[in-house]
Amino acid sequence: MVKQMNYQGTLIFFCGKMGAGKSTLSRKISQELNAILLSEDDWLSTLYPEEIQNFDDYLKYSNRLKPLLKNHIRSILNSGVSVVMDFPANTRNQRAWFKDIFLDEGIPHRLIYLEVDDRICIEQIAKRRESNPERSHFDTEEIFHHVTSFFQPPSTDEGFAIEIVKR
Repeated sequence: MVKQMNYQGTLIFFCGKMGAGKSTLSRKISQELNAILLSEDDWLSTLYPEEIQNFDDYLKYSNRLKPLLKNHIRSILNSGVSVVMDFPANTRNQRAWFKDIFLDEGIPHRLIYLEVDDRICIEQIAKRRESNPERSHFDTEEIFHHVTSFFQPPSTDEGFAIEIVKR
């Protein structure tokens, strides 16, 4: 009988204000690690293409995805494949969902916090609006300030392996 080693993939997720570069960095890291990339924007735009018209709609449909994805992500990680999640971990509640994925099974994780000045974020949002006109009604300075009002930087008392990237 051959004893099989149990290798787990790493769950990698991001905290950072709107426009901080979470999606760009998630794509880069997933390519570098040959990991599965899961993008909340891709899932939501495919499953609910007409339903998300405002921030409350986003919250409603985002919360519908999470129970479905949790066990799926855990299965991928337990198969030894790393998963890069382009889903926001910008509040304690959002981060608790990620912790629920990895904690019980001791799955390794990395929480990457992009600490970026508001001015840079707003500039990035303006560039994204030009390259992705379909996002123009969401990628505004007004929405940035609304979303940022809920932002909670991660703290060590939450129990995450936090990596800080400053720009």
